[in-house]
Amino acid sequence: MRLLWRSFLGRRRSPWLLLFRRRRSSSSVSCLAGSATAASQFPLSLRPPTAAPIYHQDLVSRIKSCTHKTHLLQIHAHLIRTHDLSPSHSLKLYNTLIRAFSMSDSPEEGFRLYREIRRRGIQVDPVSSSFAIKCCVKFQYLFGGVQVHGRILTDGHHRDGLLLATLMNLYSACKRFEDGRKVFDEIPCRDTVSWNVLISCYVRNKRTRDALELFDLMLNADLGCKPDHVTCLHLLQACANLNALEFGEKVHKYIEQNGFGGATNLCHSLISMYSRCGNLEKAYEVFAGMQGKMNVVSWSAWISGLAMNGCGRDAIEAFFEMIRSGVPPDDQTFTGVLSACSHSGLVDEGMMLFEKMSRDFNLLPNIHHYGCMVHLLGRAGLLDQAYELILSMRVRPDSTMWRTLLNACRIHGHVSLGERVVEHLIELKAQEAGDYVLLLNMYSSAGNWDKVTEVRQFMKERGIQTTPGSSTIEFAGVVHEFTVDDISHPRHPEVYAALDEIGQQLRIAGYVPEISSELHNLSVDEKGYHLSYHSEKLAIAFGVLMTPPGKTVRIANNVRICVDCHNFAKVLSSAYNREVVIRDRSRFHHFRGGVCSCEDYW
Repeated sequence: MRLLWRSFLGRRRSPWLLLFRRRRSSSSVSCLAGSATAASQFPLSLRPPTAAPIYHQDLVSRIKSCTHKTHLLQIHAHLIRTHDLSPSHSLKLYNTLIRAFSMSDSPEEGFRLYREIRRRGIQVDPVSSSFAIKCCVKFQYLFGGVQVHGRILTDGHHRDGLLLATLMNLYSACKRFEDGRKVFDEIPCRDTVSWNVLISCYVRNKRTRDALELFDLMLNADLGCKPDHVTCLHLLQACANLNALEFGEKVHKYIEQNGFGGATNLCHSLISMYSRCGNLEKAYEVFAGMQGKMNVVSWSAWISGLAMNGCGRDAIEAFFEMIRSGVPPDDQTFTGVLSACSHSGLVDEGMMLFEKMSRDFNLLPNIHHYGCMVHLLGRAGLLDQAYELILSMRVRPDSTMWRTLLNACRIHGHVSLGERVVEHLIELKAQEAGDYVLLLNMYSSAGNWDKVTEVRQFMKERGIQTTPGSSTIEFAGVVHEFTVDDISHPRHPEVYAALDEIGQQLRIAGYVPEISSELHNLSVDEKGYHLSYHSEKLAIAFGVLMTPPGKTVRIANNVRICVDCHNFAKVLSSAYNREVVIRDRSRFHHFRGGVCSCEDYW
């Protein structure tokens, strides 16, 4: 690609040009094209310069039908030998090159070409700017995109909806969703494409509630455009991220009513959404309804859904059923089934599947597969074995791998190994606030309050801020969010009153606060008070307050659920005869009748 561009700009002579300007025998021409046999198989004769040229339209058709690089080289050779090239560098040719660079591994070259044609005084059109922006998106070049934005305004192309939608995509990719929204507001005639880009912008930047609100706006407003299947794909991802089951069901209904239900990618998204919202019954309904359209993606989505909901043995059975049905597993399938083993403590089964991966299916383990195995071994207490596996990996361990082992050290109280793991994270320069929280957990569980103080002081000096835990719950199509000791919710007085009443009932039923979950050196009563208003408990109280008796309470949490909140939910599910479903950052917990689907293994 770079070679063609340099030849195109006249900065240097193309080696192809030098090669083909020489008089060569027919055998040498055949050699260049690949072989005489290959040339005869492709219906384009390399005519000598004296022969009549092939018409441009015919050449374009032949180029579009090319399936091998050899064929393209033959056409290129013909163009050079018959001088069948454009005498001038037209804007259309420039646009074609910029577009090619935007889809290549060298998008920065496309942006440089855009600047080159502007320096030459060639008036660009919206197509030129659109491809230039796509180049900037490809290599995250915000400054360049802003420059193009300015040119769009000065060139008078600010009313082109498709161009502005591409610009929105740039701001979204660069996490500047406010700027993306400003561009959207300036589009004179918004179509479904521009709405989809805005929704995607919100989903990318974790503004999922805003994305869902846009769907309602599109349905209720007289916009002249309605959500399409792309809109639904973005919204299902938002529902999955936010645990918004009711809203996901609403999108599912819209899909069925508008004839999108046959789209395979929408079926996969529905399986994922229902699984990530903890509703395996609905996920299986969609999966089974695919009939003859099941492929490796749909099987992998179903297996992953079983895995994250703690159905380890069911996931393994689905894996072997997939093989029996004639669908070979891929990397993602093995990630799902190994994850199922790690979440359910199936060590022997996980080891067997890990070996089967390369032995029977010729698939080399990647970083995700090793991560599942480290989690499996570490959670089972085989910490030294997990550590040795990391050191023996064929790929370089990343920070996520070491954090997985660090969390296992916290669970099993292996302080010395945990300190070694932190040293590896420091070597990678990948320390995060969560790493120090895990250290704090280990030291506090061991009663080493001097170390706790030392780590806290270190975090304070370095300005390391932890991410506050938050829990969300959907009610009547609206997602409500709570943080620890939260008083921002408009109904917080009622929520706190409900939580206090629930706490009294649960203590009668046998609930005792697990004070080891509190990381501060406080008295027993003080620790119990601090644990009382965790975000999960506030969200549960809101669910109990706002829904009728017996209604399932579904919550999503952005961090790992603590032992105390886990015990709280178990007792509540029995005392209030309610199912409670909590999704933390790695898996689901289904609480029914005083027990959890994870069997206290998480």
